[in-house]
Amino acid sequence: MDEQLTIIYPARIVRTMDPARPEAEAVAVRGARIRAVGSVAELREFPEAVVDDRYADKVLLPGFVEAHSHAGSGGMWEHAYVGRFGRTSPDGRLWPGCATVADILERLRVAERQLPADPAVPLLAWGLDPIYYPGETVLARELDTVSTVRPVHVLHANGHLAAVNSAALKIGGVDHATQVEGVVKHADGTPTGELREWAAMSLVQQKIGGGITGGITAEAIRNFGQDAVNTGTTTVTDLGSAQLMSDETMAPYLEAVTEDFPARLSVFHFGAGKGGVMPAEAAARLLELRERSTGKLRMGHVKLMLDGSIQGFTARLQEPGYLGGRPNGIWIVSPTEFESALSAYHRAGLLVHVHCNGDQATELFLNTMEKVLVAHPRPDHRHTVTHSQMTTPAQYKRMAALGMCANIFANHIWAWGDQHIDVTVGPDRAGRMNATATALRCGVPFSLHCDTPVTPLSPLATVKHAVTRRTVSGRIMGVHERITAAQALNAVTLGGAYLLKMDHQAGSVEPGKFADLAVLGADPLAVPADEIGEIDVLGTVVGGTHHASTVRGA
Repeated sequence: MDEQLTIIYPARIVRTMDPARPEAEAVAVRGARIRAVGSVAELREFPEAVVDDRYADKVLLPGFVEAHSHAGSGGMWEHAYVGRFGRTSPDGRLWPGCATVADILERLRVAERQLPADPAVPLLAWGLDPIYYPGETVLARELDTVSTVRPVHVLHANGHLAAVNSAALKIGGVDHATQVEGVVKHADGTPTGELREWAAMSLVQQKIGGGITGGITAEAIRNFGQDAVNTGTTTVTDLGSAQLMSDETMAPYLEAVTEDFPARLSVFHFGAGKGGVMPAEAAARLLELRERSTGKLRMGHVKLMLDGSIQGFTARLQEPGYLGGRPNGIWIVSPTEFESALSAYHRAGLLVHVHCNGDQATELFLNTMEKVLVAHPRPDHRHTVTHSQMTTPAQYKRMAALGMCANIFANHIWAWGDQHIDVTVGPDRAGRMNATATALRCGVPFSLHCDTPVTPLSPLATVKHAVTRRTVSGRIMGVHERITAAQALNAVTLGGAYLLKMDHQAGSVEPGKFADLAVLGADPLAVPADEIGEIDVLGTVVGGTHHASTVRGA
């Protein structure tokens, strides 16, 4: 493309997400940047301007910003999908959901028959969540009906638990004598086959694989990029990688994320609990990598994890805790280890996002953040509570005072809302979860996310869930926490860009910003809220380059 040529793209409407000029008739692009927005007549005044009508009957928005996702999701489709609900892979194929445990086991048997005869080749699957199948289990005894000789590893949808068969337990050395938190056992002391959180799951995963973040390939990252195109997402994250500590292990990122990659990828390093690198050493490496970032590949950020999954009962909750008197969840790292890591990365000037599902995890983050900021003041740090599912109004007020942000898991409202109401925390606390309206009232900058592959990458669906707060069964989970479509769209554009410290370059259609656009078949502000997630995404524009969706009907 001639960088001096100004190309004008008329549209049915351009929603800019810029309050100074919230809508326009067209956008003018020069090279990789937006030159102006306005009417076609206004934009024709630029010298050598030409009109390209390819989007004349479409709706243009700033490309969506997904501030909590995992690049490894692009490689999950190499393994059997056994989730409850249908999913679409990056190549546009629809994978039906598994309505029953019998469906899960049959899909695993079909996948097992397609593997090489060598029993050392593991059967890896993902998407499981037993909470959808009350009264039934998917543990070693069930997975042994798939194979007794081949290791079988089925990752839960949340990524925090796994179910394995007896052969996998044997390979991992997991037996009645194993004393690792998260190895669930029967009353007689024998392992059930359920492994909770990293310490337990790693016993098997380090031998046969099966996690979300391990072993990322260049092909997986490319698939992830296509998934972004299919959903109108122009900026994505890999929120938690242990592969950045050497040039050799980070090679897949460098190979895949070239100037032709159809999105901007921001990679966050696992800063404690995984990777085996001390925070001070990791901080020095990340500062070096930050200087090597490009327009497409950004490095130098950090992810820390405090607790687990609410529906997996490994998140850390304050009183009154889980329904039915279940024991509290698991700390991924100790409070002492967390403080040491947060302090090191904060003092190095790095951006830190911290996984906090439960309100007890959020409380620990806030207490530690306050202590670190008193010792090491730093303006505009934008450290973020990611997930922020159980964060309370009092905690949001503290977050505002501490200059913190929230990345709220709105997709949980639909995917597990019924289970949160009936099984995990009850209707009152469930209605307070993922409290977007509270975050707004308290003045906390926030975004909304999908955490793919936990839930599908689809910012428009995420917007719908935040606006409607409907569960699968149709119940409204917390009517007073609903926000408007405009507020939710802001959260998945400028909100996400702000959390990534990219709001000066992305998140709105403004002069000087990257020419990153989502191309839609309908206007999200002109359709009923329940239909926002069904809007066709035709593709994206990233840095002035056009990318087409692979999903049928787009």
